[in-house]
Amino acid sequence: MKLKTDIFEQFDRKWGLLTAGEKDQFNTMTISWGGLGTLWNKPVATVYVRTSRYTHEFMDAQDYFTISFYPDEVKPILGVLGSKSGREMDKVNRSGLTPKEVEHSVTFEEASLTLVCKKLFRQELDVKNMTPEIADSFYSGDAPHDMYIGEVVDILEK
Repeated sequence: MKLKTDIFEQFDRKWGLLTAGEKDQFNTMTISWGGLGTLWNKPVATVYVRTSRYTHEFMDAQDYFTISFYPDEVKPILGVLGSKSGREMDKVNRSGLTPKEVEHSVTFEEASLTLVCKKLFRQELDVKNMTPEIADSFYSGDAPHDMYIGEVVDILEK
């Protein structure tokens, strides 16, 4: 597997979608926090999901998830998918994106890059272990994030 991209730009500036579940029952959310690297001699992706998010339930219930990235013209849709909850509305249907089944999970036809990941690890980020400025800036009155590490088992590119 080879991946040629500026991953810092992908996560931080272009954003992506984290999707977990199966074609007939899944949820997706916009992410801008994440990373890629090597851990336990495997290529891995790391993502962070607040425990209050609907996608968190799917991440805990599933063994696989996808991280997908999109052309610039899709970014306004990603903004909507990051601000609405799948608990309250069918945000995928309203987004206009086309769900696409991939082995073990779901991505979208419009994705230019999808990482298919097998979940290896999950742990709550403990605010007691953070600097006060980070804890105050990101967790004052808000739910904590869980960190998920997944082995990248496939890379799908258009």
